[in-house]
Amino acid sequence: MQNRCPMEPDSTNTPEAAGRLPVLAQAVAAPLTRAAIFLVATLNPGPENRAALRSFCADLAAVVRAVEFRDLEASLSCVVGFGSDAWDRLFGQPRPAELHPFAEIRAGARHAVSTPGDLLFHIRAKRIDLCFELATQFMARLGNAVSPVDEVQGFRYFDDRDLLGFVDGTENPRGAAVANAVLIGDEDTEFVSGSYVIAQKYLHDLGAWNALSTETQERIIGRTKLSDIELDDSVKPTSAHNALTTIVEDGKEVKILRDNMPFGRPAHGEFGTYFIGYSRSPRTIEQMLENMFIGRPPGNYDRLLDFSRAVTGNLFFVPSATFLENVTEDQTRPALAQSPAAPAAVEPSPSIPSVREGSLRIGSLKGDVPHE
Repeated sequence: MQNRCPMEPDSTNTPEAAGRLPVLAQAVAAPLTRAAIFLVATLNPGPENRAALRSFCADLAAVVRAVEFRDLEASLSCVVGFGSDAWDRLFGQPRPAELHPFAEIRAGARHAVSTPGDLLFHIRAKRIDLCFELATQFMARLGNAVSPVDEVQGFRYFDDRDLLGFVDGTENPRGAAVANAVLIGDEDTEFVSGSYVIAQKYLHDLGAWNALSTETQERIIGRTKLSDIELDDSVKPTSAHNALTTIVEDGKEVKILRDNMPFGRPAHGEFGTYFIGYSRSPRTIEQMLENMFIGRPPGNYDRLLDFSRAVTGNLFFVPSATFLENVTEDQTRPALAQSPAAPAAVEPSPSIPSVREGSLRIGSLKGDVPHE
């Protein structure tokens, strides 16, 4: 497999047209890996800290390349996203059209929390040591400009199952469908090839979950546990997770791109799923969460939430790699190359395997299956 620059994965960039320079996307569509680090931080007050972070943005690709060179076959990549408040402080106007703080949801005992977070690093590689080294370099470079809020080291679990025992995923969009699902086009021409990402950390009550019969677990998820076959509509409850997380507009399912991972600390009784979903509009995932926490119709909520609780919640905007590379230390708005209005097509690649459903099965939005 040919190695690609981490900031230019799988040809996810707008083609040249009419003499205009391409706008390169970040590594949103990078291949799935066995390891990941999810790092969320806040930007500390002060103009010197804002300047330091802007300077870091321009150098991000070079830092990734330096660490990546230690093992070119390990598929190291990084995506960086910015929260709503941080965007205003760093870049000002114009701002991404749909960027806003993560909206918490309360419904009975269920709570999709909104937690602090100005900056997200989603670091992926086949080896956790490369992820660790890149995160170390980032934090050393940023120094006192940021304060860490949350750090999770994720891993693939056996035959791609989550810690609840179900196969963790089935399909993601491929080829040109990836760009259509995650990259902004002519709906916000200032931010072509950007993306939105929602990240949540869920903790599972495995004791209570494992006390359920397999049949009860399957009805909650909407799939068989052993073979990963979707339950027939005649037996699947309307509250099944894969029913509530199917979003259909104008008769067509709206897709997202996700890369959920298990994490945990067995000695502390901590077992969880880090949900991370990319989309060209945050409305898709926000609707999923409303269906899960409030219900569709209200009250018909996702019973998985009786055993899993969200402990973090953030919405970030992922600007294009071209945007980042044009940021300067004292410049609030990068000068971008003129770009076409449509997002890039992504060439089909055997290096992008089928993506597994999320273990908190928010990631179970499926590409071409009617109920997932």
